[in-house]
Amino acid sequence: MSEPRLSWRHVMAWRARRHHLDERVSKRKAMDVVGEVDGLHAQLRSSAELSLWARVDKLKRNDVEKWLWTDRRLVKTWAMRGTLHLLRSDEYPLWQAGLGTYEHYLKPAWFRGFGVTRAELDRLIASISRALDGRTLTRDELAARVAKITKSDALAERLRGSWGAMLKPASFQGHLCFGPNKGRNVTFARPDQWLGLSESDAIDPTRALEEITRRFLSAYGPATREDFARWWSVSPATGGRLISGLGGEVAPAGLDGGKYWALTESLDEIRAASPTRSVRLLPGFDPYVIGSTIHAAKLMTGDFKARVHRPQGWVSPVLLVDGRIDGVWRHDRKGKRLVVDIEPFARVPKWVVRGAELEAESLASFMNAPLELKWLG
Repeated sequence: MSEPRLSWRHVMAWRARRHHLDERVSKRKAMDVVGEVDGLHAQLRSSAELSLWARVDKLKRNDVEKWLWTDRRLVKTWAMRGTLHLLRSDEYPLWQAGLGTYEHYLKPAWFRGFGVTRAELDRLIASISRALDGRTLTRDELAARVAKITKSDALAERLRGSWGAMLKPASFQGHLCFGPNKGRNVTFARPDQWLGLSESDAIDPTRALEEITRRFLSAYGPATREDFARWWSVSPATGGRLISGLGGEVAPAGLDGGKYWALTESLDEIRAASPTRSVRLLPGFDPYVIGSTIHAAKLMTGDFKARVHRPQGWVSPVLLVDGRIDGVWRHDRKGKRLVVDIEPFARVPKWVVRGAELEAESLASFMNAPLELKWLG
């Protein structure tokens, strides 16, 4: 049987729908959105908020903070690629089981680079878990308690010396997540206590990796092993093994002659997907854009990848039209005004202009500021 032939036009329309970028969903489905896009990138908190705003109707500025610190429906932690993410709290055991398989920080080069031994790292992780037992602590408070537990000021000082390097392993192993700020300082908590988890919530790592692979393809497929490997931060060979490990659940998509894979159950939907005249202003580091990093140029009408994926890992906000990246934009507060500058890569039709204007107006309402909109280029 020949591989089903797909076009990038189909893929973009289908992904836009999978990411709820064709039509916003009601706020009661906000947690569904977080799960379906595999978490919200949160290196910048505003990115996570605006990623939800682009997908959820009638979202308010304080909703994400409330879901994090009051309702605890979201949890902030270091996740894939060692970057900060907001995950559904009820899905934390799944993600932690997968993240617990990370081994890059157990290699000799990592230990040499940070000047610690395996024994010292194990000791540090265990002391972090003890220090956070029953409390949330700022970074300095955590370092002080670790010093008391380990009786080693030098070991504890490593928690102060490098922002996340010594904390991420504890996070991957399920001993640390973020708590609410104390003033301007972040705090850390024990995930099991913060989220009320028990040993019965634990998930088998092999099963977790299968589900994470499945979820990636459900949101970002069709994809190559390299696409998945970059997103999950493993080698291409490992990425390929995880995809092929799904067996009959995946099938070659026959896209551009490359080795793109999709969930078998999704192929008919992808072939049938068509543009819906949707326009969105996606923030920097939006999941839709990050998940397509390697093949980003396929989602554009020209060679504009460098304007989106910039040096030092910066990912620009984008103008998204029917799942296609048609430009970049930025916003800035100037006094009471919200200034939005939109710069399309090429001339866009009137319906796109109007759609972008409506999105900018929605953003200004979300940020409770009068709008000043500029078109550049």
